[in-house]
Amino acid sequence: MNGKVWIILIPMSTATAAHPSTLSAAQVSAFKRDGYLVAPIFTAADLAPVRQELTDAIDRRARELKAAGKLANLHMDAPFATRFGLLMAQTPDIHHGFDINQLRGPAMFRFLYTPALLDALESLIGPELSCNPIQHVRAKPPIDQTADAQKGYFSVPWHQDSGVNVVEADMSEIVTCWTALVDVTEDMGPLQVLPGAQRLGHLPHSAAAGYGTSIKASAMPDIAPVKVLVPAGSVIFMHRHCPHHSTPNRSQGCRWSLDLRYHRTGDNSGRNWQPEFVVRSRTNPTSVMNDHATWDSLWRECLARPDGGKIIHRLAD
Repeated sequence: MNGKVWIILIPMSTATAAHPSTLSAAQVSAFKRDGYLVAPIFTAADLAPVRQELTDAIDRRARELKAAGKLANLHMDAPFATRFGLLMAQTPDIHHGFDINQLRGPAMFRFLYTPALLDALESLIGPELSCNPIQHVRAKPPIDQTADAQKGYFSVPWHQDSGVNVVEADMSEIVTCWTALVDVTEDMGPLQVLPGAQRLGHLPHSAAAGYGTSIKASAMPDIAPVKVLVPAGSVIFMHRHCPHHSTPNRSQGCRWSLDLRYHRTGDNSGRNWQPEFVVRSRTNPTSVMNDHATWDSLWRECLARPDGGKIIHRLAD
């Protein structure tokens, strides 16, 4: 890979109005060519309930940890963008149990069905859409507020999302929707991607020194990385074989994002032992599962099984 890094800069102004819900032919063509696409999808009103739900979850967890003697300062007056990092600096336990399938909040569940997001996905992979079981909330704190053991987790190496799917899902139409909950600036360790590399298919991965797996050095494409800076509400749509990584957060605030994934209904989800469900169907609308209690129950039952939380990492021989 050469030494140049290109920067894609989207104007940093939080979304306040509705955006066109379907992607243009040019946008779809760009996604197929580059393996990724940046588009404004969510409004400030869309983001607000999720941010509040996360704020409430942080507060509950912080109070529990303070009662257990693991936190000295609750930082009650700190804003959403900085509080999590200030708590993380005191104990990494604030992060434990803090993911979508563990929190399972009603606001997050409704967010998964946002029409503008599903419209964009329909433009990319068709009208039969299922929510993939691989969904994450990412609170990436400043590096000086992160314990050494956690640094690799928060600054992931070059990888493809297919690296955490079973082999049978390599032909599945799975799209990652990397969603910014705050303005993502250059010093926050934004996502970097390799445009066009998705055409190489799944690349061999090896165990990473810090966390997870990384594309083997010998298999890294010689393509200049693109650093993607996005405002809150924008989504980076990524092909399952689009190589990407992030660098340390050197700002004073957390880089909050959601890693949402969807696939074409009927395709292998990549993790058949975890819940998937239909979120849109033009041919069979009654197949859509839109009940929060059912979603909560599906994940409770799954995580109660010995293999329910299993994560795979595909390593080259």
